[in-house]
Amino acid sequence: MSFSRWLLLGAVVFTFVAWASAFVVIRGVSQHLDGGALALGRLAVGTVALGVAALIAHRWVPPTRREWIQLVVYGVAWFGAYNVALNTAEHTLDAGTAAMIVGIGPILIALGAGIFLGEGIPKWLAIGAVVAFAGVILIGVGTILRSGTAHPVDVVGALLALAAAIAYAIGVITQKPVVRRIPAIQATFIGCAIGLVVCLPFAGSLVTELAVAPTSAWLGTLYLGLVPTALAFTTWAYALKRMPAGQLGISSYLSPPLAILMGFLAFGEIPHVLALVGGLVCLVGVALSRRRPRVAAAA
Repeated sequence: MSFSRWLLLGAVVFTFVAWASAFVVIRGVSQHLDGGALALGRLAVGTVALGVAALIAHRWVPPTRREWIQLVVYGVAWFGAYNVALNTAEHTLDAGTAAMIVGIGPILIALGAGIFLGEGIPKWLAIGAVVAFAGVILIGVGTILRSGTAHPVDVVGALLALAAAIAYAIGVITQKPVVRRIPAIQATFIGCAIGLVVCLPFAGSLVTELAVAPTSAWLGTLYLGLVPTALAFTTWAYALKRMPAGQLGISSYLSPPLAILMGFLAFGEIPHVLALVGGLVCLVGVALSRRRPRVAAAA
């Protein structure tokens, strides 16, 4: 395999490992910061880091009017709405249920990329999406069974998680045309800065809550801004430029099993057997989505 292929694989793996770690860190920080305040703090750190990286890169491609519109939609949807909605949803939903609902996002990406980006919906991509989503459902059910929660799912939390999934899909579909010409660091920086502006109404809450928050909350917010936001969104943009959006979106099903493993290492949480099976099913679904149809040999 060529160096460029190894670099692409490394970008994909790093992205989803970093995003999986975000679920663990958010779980700890959310005890001290509300959803909107956490999103603003994370985006503030990410914007500064990405701004420095963009200056060091010394390469700025002026976006066209159409690209500015796409960047605004991308920044508002993914950096702004997604972060606030998911952070807030996890205050009333357990992680498994939230992951199960947000797991709709990659399927929406695959469908949207096929319809709006002309990628089509290959047979193995569709099969892999269904299998991986089944794995997410098993993870969600296993998490609910492990926690022993018998109460109905919070309707507001479920709607917020669904909104996060939709925002995620919209962000990816509008980002894909932009990174064809705009450098990954520049596109990520602009999107993060736009998300920061969207979250500015939470500035008062962030200042108030950080004033009484422990050091761990400060460090967690710093980590979320630097690694899962600044670095991982940049490696995601790098991979998105070189892969079909639908295929890369399905690959994000690698995050749930990784999050289970990290949760066990960080908090000593032993997942339900269904969650473990779901993690394996997710990996199988990702593998299936990357299969290619056999080309018939010429007679």
